[in-house]
Amino acid sequence: MSVGNRQGVVEAIRFDLNKFHETWMGLLYPRQRGAGDTVLGKWQPQTTRERVTYTAWAALGALVVAVLYPLALFGVVVRFHARKIDVSVEKLGAVGVILLAVLVWGGLSALVEFRLDYSGQETNAIIAASVVAIVSAGLAVAFRAIGGRITTVVFAYPFGMTAIFLPPVVAALVSDDVAQFSIAYADQIAELVREEALGPVGLRSYVVDRFDMTEFAYVLIWVGISVPLGWLLGTTVALADFIRPTGE
Repeated sequence: MSVGNRQGVVEAIRFDLNKFHETWMGLLYPRQRGAGDTVLGKWQPQTTRERVTYTAWAALGALVVAVLYPLALFGVVVRFHARKIDVSVEKLGAVGVILLAVLVWGGLSALVEFRLDYSGQETNAIIAASVVAIVSAGLAVAFRAIGGRITTVVFAYPFGMTAIFLPPVVAALVSDDVAQFSIAYADQIAELVREEALGPVGLRSYVVDRFDMTEFAYVLIWVGISVPLGWLLGTTVALADFIRPTGE
């Protein structure tokens, strides 16, 4: 990297961090973000009490920015790939995406139901996962079309991640080769939840005695992972839009 490019990157990072921190300060104090070059200038504390609270809030903001800025940079990468998916969705259209999901998942469900020799529980799990995947794909496209940052983060990304996460789980139910990955990880996650979340509050034995790790349980575990992951990815993209709006 040349010296000029390196300086450009450093200046861009400094600008981002300053923008983040001034926005944080603006939550409690007036004239913070971008006010340095205005007539009134940036608001400054006058009394000792104001200086103490201002400094404390600024220090807390530095910690918050230190956590959020790496997420925002990761969000830039996520946004890049999300745009590629958006382009594909636009080419297919909302109806095309839903029809494709129905064709793929409906075909799999029909194959398992009428052609393959699986137990009723496995068949029902695959059909249920197919329904969830089709509905999730449709809702992801619908909420993405509605637009709005909150709608996209809260609904579109989680439904989209659910539609993406379910295929390997369903494949694991019908393939031992795939099962050693997704099912094994699901078992580890379930055990972690039982030990770390349920154990300390005395609910581990109750849950273990009453709930078995059936095919439906594996599907629910991965749905439970995909939704928070969708919120996380959506939040990182929102942070990326804040520091680097589209077009910059």
